[in-house]
Amino acid sequence: MKKTLLATAIVSAIAAMGATTNAQAATVYDQDGTKMDIYGRIAMGIRGGGPEFNDDDQRVDNSAEFVDVYSRLGLRLSHEVTSDLTAFGRLEWRFDGDEANTDSGFSQIRQSFIGLQSKQFGTVQAGNFDSMYNTFVSLPFDVYIDEGLEFQKHPKQSRGDSIGYYTPDLDGFTAFLQLKHYSERGLNKDGDRFDEDGEIVGVSGEGNVVAAQGGVRYAEGPVTIGLGFVDDVVRGGGNGEMLYGLIGSYDINDQFTARLGYETRGDDNVRGGGFDTWGLGGTFTTGPWAFNADIYDVSPDGGDSRTSWALGSYYKISSSFDVFAELYQADQATIRIFEDDELVSTADGDDIQYLVGARYHF
Repeated sequence: MKKTLLATAIVSAIAAMGATTNAQAATVYDQDGTKMDIYGRIAMGIRGGGPEFNDDDQRVDNSAEFVDVYSRLGLRLSHEVTSDLTAFGRLEWRFDGDEANTDSGFSQIRQSFIGLQSKQFGTVQAGNFDSMYNTFVSLPFDVYIDEGLEFQKHPKQSRGDSIGYYTPDLDGFTAFLQLKHYSERGLNKDGDRFDEDGEIVGVSGEGNVVAAQGGVRYAEGPVTIGLGFVDDVVRGGGNGEMLYGLIGSYDINDQFTARLGYETRGDDNVRGGGFDTWGLGGTFTTGPWAFNADIYDVSPDGGDSRTSWALGSYYKISSSFDVFAELYQADQATIRIFEDDELVSTADGDDIQYLVGARYHF
């Protein structure tokens, strides 16, 4: 009977999504300590500008294009085991609403994890979830819908095969630790992995690798400060060195928040090397309006430094509908174009990238 009621509730909620005004989530089931929420957003926009050249220094078309802006659909699940302990699950799909992808639709499982939360002992979770470094350290700068964050983003040494733990709030302090496992299961003795047709799809031979990240955040009153590290292993796109960050924000008043951060990674002269990044920015809100402005100094070891910036403006038409406009200048290196081994011209690495659009939340 409960399964029938739950299935009926899900179908009814999905059918009514177009009319709901709840921008957070729609509760489709809530009985005997078990709860299920469904949520998501549909977002469309126009993007233009950005990189003028690809990684091979070939000129590419960066003209305007109608795009899907990270639309998604998710389920939030929880069950109250005791008055102190709650079991939970999260499942979120990213779908592409662009007409060019009508055959693929739901192209990515963005989050999929389960866990236990105790008010007294903290929270443990396992599966595919956002980097805890991003959640507790770099989050003050993660304010843009598209580009604009130069510190580490939510996939950093995360997303799949991960287990994490964070403490409850201890007088403003929260500590966290996350481990991601890169497995060699399925490889033969030579380090080759084969698909079902017998073709090689990956070569590693590096053995199983565990990437750790952790740190502590202090959030009390107007102050938020996060200090953390990431073991930036090669298997996860890093250079095999440690990455550290110290990032914070301060609510000057009810309308204006300032933020400042520093991030650094060691240099092994290969695989991207190390860097030092400073960031400064702020958010101003007034009524239905919000504005973001950030500037970064990115200094790669052994390379030219760059100064990137981002601006964003947002207007909330209702609790479920908003419009936005964002600008981003990465300040990529100058491209030198050669013909017959002779320099014939130079060009900036990128134009200012812009994105304008609208989002409906449910």
